[in-house]
Amino acid sequence: MALDTDHPLNSLGFAKPPSQTRVVVAMSGGVDSSVVAAQLAEEGYDVVGVTLQLYDHGAALAKKGACCAGLDIHDARRVAETMGFPHYVLDYENVFKDAVIDEFADSYLAGATPVPCIRCNERVKFKDLLETARDLEADCMATGHYIQRKMGLAGAELHAAADAARDQSYFLFSTTAEQLDYLRFPLGHLKSKAETRALAARYGLPVADKPDSQDICFVPNGNYAAVIEKLRPGAAEPGEIVDSEGRVLGTHKGVIHYTIGQRRGLGIGGLEDPLYVVKLDVDTKRVIVGPKEMLSTRVVPLREINWLGDAPFDSAAEWHVMVKVRSTRPPREAVIRPLGATTATVELLTPEEGVSPGQACVFYDPASTRVLGGGWIWKG
Repeated sequence: MALDTDHPLNSLGFAKPPSQTRVVVAMSGGVDSSVVAAQLAEEGYDVVGVTLQLYDHGAALAKKGACCAGLDIHDARRVAETMGFPHYVLDYENVFKDAVIDEFADSYLAGATPVPCIRCNERVKFKDLLETARDLEADCMATGHYIQRKMGLAGAELHAAADAARDQSYFLFSTTAEQLDYLRFPLGHLKSKAETRALAARYGLPVADKPDSQDICFVPNGNYAAVIEKLRPGAAEPGEIVDSEGRVLGTHKGVIHYTIGQRRGLGIGGLEDPLYVVKLDVDTKRVIVGPKEMLSTRVVPLREINWLGDAPFDSAAEWHVMVKVRSTRPPREAVIRPLGATTATVELLTPEEGVSPGQACVFYDPASTRVLGGGWIWKG
């Protein structure tokens, strides 16, 4: 389709004036999404702010540092009032519980270490909220995520953020090509969080100095076990702590209190060498511990793979890529060997420690910042 020569592409990639371009901004109440909304409003776009109520925020009002509490809804509304665009709060509590919280609890009970923020993006924000944006006849949806969308020869591509310290590509690997066509990430090119806060101050936003959220929004103070016990009463059944030979070294108050790679808080002092959690056996209620070398993993089984490469995933016998098996670790060299369209094994050229079922393995192009997708680690 020929471009309208009277109207070159605007900053969101549409051949029409900003005033004729409607964009729904997903607003969490934090500084990032607030800056996105303010920036687009200042540029003259037809901005509609939407904030999701994801759980009963009445119990969370006293909790700072979480992304979805009632205070954050109030902050998002104040930003919309400051910049003069409409703002809506949508009750997604049931959707969020079914799509994110229940799986989070069940995954922990199954001995996995889930990443609910990925599921929230995949199943709520980029699915239901995106459909709401379409219903509002928006041309696109924008978020405050630190990730870049670039146009390639085959269409929109996902790329890591310019600021490696803020990059959120690990949490967005499951974004599909269709979703990527509709999404925009205006902060991905910024070099630091200081730039974002400077923009917030320039727009006079009330959240300019608001601290970043640290916790998962429905897990106060990072206490996963307390949340799971509340969701699944009786989940924390005691059991034995054993070594790799099955020798009993102590007891525990519930498998849900432990994660692969954990060293502290095992309660089995007095041993010469430090021991780490190397496996969780839910069926026998056993926590298996061993020396650090037992944590090394070279082959990682994956399922539910979302592939964003140009050629079909299973069109090659293997893909040489860089991968992340934890959000906080740098990408490492690896070889992906597809077993089907959505399953594969990944061979890490350098073994990683603490690879855990329930975590994600995200693929990166070795020659660029492009995100090629990823999958979920499982037990095989």
